[in-house]
Amino acid sequence: MYQYDAYDHKILEQRTAEFRDQVTRRINGKLSEEEFRPLRLMNGVYLQLHAYMIRVAIPYGTFNSGQLRKFAHIARKYDRGYGHFTTRQNIQYNWPKLIDIPDILDELASVEMHAIQTSGNCIRNITTDQFAGVAKDEVADPRPYAEIIRQWSTFHPEFAYLPRKFKIAITGAKHDRAAIKFHDIGLEVLRNETGELGFKVIVGGGLGRTPVIGSVIKEYLPEKHLLSYLEAILRIYNLSGRRDNKYKARVKILVKESGIESFRVKVEKEWRQIMEEGHTDLPAAAQKLIFNHFKPPSYEHNVLPALDFERFYKYQAEFKRWIDSNLHDHKVENYAAVTISLKPIGGIPGDISSEQMEDLADLADIYSLGEIRSTHEQNLVFPYVHKNDLPALWLELKSIDLATPNHGLVSDIIACPGMDYCSLANARSIPIAQEISNKFSDPKLAAQIGELKIKISGCINACAHHHVGHIGVLGVDKKGTESYQLLLGGNADENAAIGKITGPGFNGDQIVGAIETVIRTYQEIKEGNERFIDTYQRVGMEPFKDALYD
Repeated sequence: MYQYDAYDHKILEQRTAEFRDQVTRRINGKLSEEEFRPLRLMNGVYLQLHAYMIRVAIPYGTFNSGQLRKFAHIARKYDRGYGHFTTRQNIQYNWPKLIDIPDILDELASVEMHAIQTSGNCIRNITTDQFAGVAKDEVADPRPYAEIIRQWSTFHPEFAYLPRKFKIAITGAKHDRAAIKFHDIGLEVLRNETGELGFKVIVGGGLGRTPVIGSVIKEYLPEKHLLSYLEAILRIYNLSGRRDNKYKARVKILVKESGIESFRVKVEKEWRQIMEEGHTDLPAAAQKLIFNHFKPPSYEHNVLPALDFERFYKYQAEFKRWIDSNLHDHKVENYAAVTISLKPIGGIPGDISSEQMEDLADLADIYSLGEIRSTHEQNLVFPYVHKNDLPALWLELKSIDLATPNHGLVSDIIACPGMDYCSLANARSIPIAQEISNKFSDPKLAAQIGELKIKISGCINACAHHHVGHIGVLGVDKKGTESYQLLLGGNADENAAIGKITGPGFNGDQIVGAIETVIRTYQEIKEGNERFIDTYQRVGMEPFKDALYD
């Protein structure tokens, strides 16, 4: 992973000092909340329903055990003993005191972390596949490119005040685990017919108030032109994006209104001008330096006395369920990537206590070469686990309540903080997620249901990506009461689809029963080993609608 140099450290030191002065002026009344707002947003600080919240950037979801220990320390000292992992691979704290936030930023800087690019109308934290660098099916590790984009974009003077926030995701595999078609810019690493690395470039995707599947703007962009082409897209957006209406300010609206062909012509013209101006992409020496930070590890590990994997798998049913659901194929023989679910049955999706973080940091040192990944599904990953260590790791995770065997299953629910925390929310998300989790707590039932992605948002901003859930739930306000729309058929991978609303909404007492009806209907009509999404694509909405509203 990338290591900071003296220049990086100096930037963070100066940035925190500036913000400390701004906080002091806000507390002393020299800055109003309205004047303070853009300053705090540039440092990842939101004003939520009950308190300030700080969102910490985890670039492309990669961090180490020392940084996780720092997360735990911050949770214990400055918050209420826990952190919350988000769908943008970040971690946020919901209860810090404003006066303490500069100290939190200093603490983060001491372990090469910050809260820049987690809020405001800028290029947000770059995200990627949580299995980047170890996935057996990837063309190339996308993380070095994500780091290149991060360094280029962080303080780019032309893009500090965009019309709206701007999100970029990149995948190195054909199977999209980064939802690139639902980002302002999505990038797929691929090879052309001669074997040269480059990118398919997708533009204008997004969720929120107006969900849109992105359009391909360039089928193949040579690797060396990555930054100049991104700059061309962002220039056109910065010049032409709406600034008079925040609901129409995203690039997806610009692309939709102008059409992808017209938008492509403008970008290509701007790109030619950038090249004629003598603009050069990242120098080869700088690119090599960044790529050196992402060389494969030596895979030396401290193997504890080996437990009999085959015996555990055969005779320990819970271990077998965990292996079957939470392991991912690894490009290195005898290794696996392990998903650590932050979705205990009846728990709050994405939450983790300071004690669990500290224990997990110790386990990462023993079993995962000290590295952890955060995922856009609000879970964590150990990317470098030797298969001989899996029984021992499972026992350790089980002892700290982090061995839930439900990755990709019905209780692996994505949920936003909803009305329990967020000032924008219209309805609660967390209690609905907890009720669903408890309803389908039987592991045998969950296995019978199979892969099912449920996503619950408490407002139209879609922080939990409800539009792309196999089953999506949107909380809305209906004459002062919480109501929930039910959507079916969404998909965030390479077969991107936006879910459709089933019909009239359900109140808080009805929505979990409605989901139960949908799942029961699926079980009755599925053929063979069809997943829920396969069955829905085969039969469409009608059987589910009939069951819900008859």
